[in-house]
Amino acid sequence: MQQAWGTWGHVVVAAVCAVPVAVVAVLLLTRHRVRRSHPAPRRTAAADVVMVAGTTPWIWMILTPGTESGVHVVPLVDLAGQLAVLSPGAAVVQIGGNLLVFSALGGMLPVRSARFASLAAVAAVAATASLAVELLQFGLRLGRVSSVDDVILNAAGAVLAALCTRPWWARR
Repeated sequence: MQQAWGTWGHVVVAAVCAVPVAVVAVLLLTRHRVRRSHPAPRRTAAADVVMVAGTTPWIWMILTPGTESGVHVVPLVDLAGQLAVLSPGAAVVQIGGNLLVFSALGGMLPVRSARFASLAAVAAVAATASLAVELLQFGLRLGRVSSVDDVILNAAGAVLAALCTRPWWARR
């Protein structure tokens, strides 16, 4: 845990410090949308800000240069290798982190727009965003592993988050 804090503590501190800014952003965006007669201004403003504020720290971490390069395109091989090689705690952090990357996006996207009010739509958006991030990691040569398993876990995390927020968006 100490190693994780040493590596990512600055991201956590920045994310916590950004919470008041996010609250102000929701208030200002709501006020702007009320003036423009936007439907559900508070709900959509909160969803927009949570999607951005909840995803940005993870993207920051993913696009930080690392020390290991590679591309893994065979599904579940990278994941199985991590489970075999990493300590149980490190495996939980790796898998849990990948599940959380697009969870804010997945949880709030169907709340934000009825167009995305299905698990398939959330999975498609999250998988596309995750693929874009993996391609950036590879194209920018950041010294990070680009893996199809990351795309799968990122999309799965978004879908799980959408299931958690389903009472807010599912049609009755």
